[in-house]
Amino acid sequence: MAIRILANDGIHAAGLQKLQDHGFEVVTDRINQADLPTQLNEFDAILVRSATKVRQELIDGCSRLRAIGRGGVGMDNIDVAYARDKGLDVFNTPAASSLAVAELAIGHIASLARGLHTTHAAMPERGASEFKALKKGCAKGMQLQGKKLGIIGFGRIGQALAKIGLGLGMEILPVDLVLESASIKFDIQGQALDINVKTVALDDMLAQADFISVHVPSTDKPLLGAAQFDQMKDGVCIINTARGTSIDEDALLAALNSGKVRGAGLDVFVNEPTPRTDLLQHPSVSASPHIGASTIEAQALIGIELADNLIRVFGSQN
Repeated sequence: MAIRILANDGIHAAGLQKLQDHGFEVVTDRINQADLPTQLNEFDAILVRSATKVRQELIDGCSRLRAIGRGGVGMDNIDVAYARDKGLDVFNTPAASSLAVAELAIGHIASLARGLHTTHAAMPERGASEFKALKKGCAKGMQLQGKKLGIIGFGRIGQALAKIGLGLGMEILPVDLVLESASIKFDIQGQALDINVKTVALDDMLAQADFISVHVPSTDKPLLGAAQFDQMKDGVCIINTARGTSIDEDALLAALNSGKVRGAGLDVFVNEPTPRTDLLQHPSVSASPHIGASTIEAQALIGIELADNLIRVFGSQN
């Protein structure tokens, strides 16, 4: 009997084709969360993104299930420890989307530095009639070269962002609970270059950074709250492409209103998919709808990495 895979939140065509080439039966028709307890036992593995939740009760009711794959980095929608204790193989795709998320973070950084988030909205409506006024309003933009970039979480995504920041001439101030340093590798026009970047203490980074970007998994309590904002230099910009819960949104809003924080680039929010409008509409916020990994290239890599993991678990079926 063929190994049956439920790609409940979809899978890129590249990953789907690879699984089919190796003899897997893949179902991409979505099963509603409420119906999974009665239907998931028809499958050997389930692939999810962030929409589908795989909790203890679902795992207990599906004795056939042998593997759970998460297309993306965070696995807070899966009871990972419980599933592994039950003997299931649980995996994600940490490498596939690192560059995509890092590039989005740098996009928000550039947008805040030059006020692009405001001009994108204003130019279509007022550009022809208030061109000079809009130009004057953007006269206090800043360049990124020489600025200090704080990175909270120096894993794959944090290191990918550091690589871009170094290329722009920024000083990198990473914070990590485990790593003391990381080697950032460049291959530029066929020339190899390694730069060793040492991590720093959180308090030191908060006091110095011009931009702070968050790249950690889901946390029980916010990493950045009122106390941390008080430690930051005036005019700092905050970027969050990790999890909405990483930042106390009330404290962030207060810091934006006071001018302590110059701007915030937010791709994630506490109440997704219905984030608070006072943040979305704030003139100092550059917002995007959780699209960190949403590039054509990243989605293809995610699909292939999911397929590779399933081939590792079950072996080729041909």
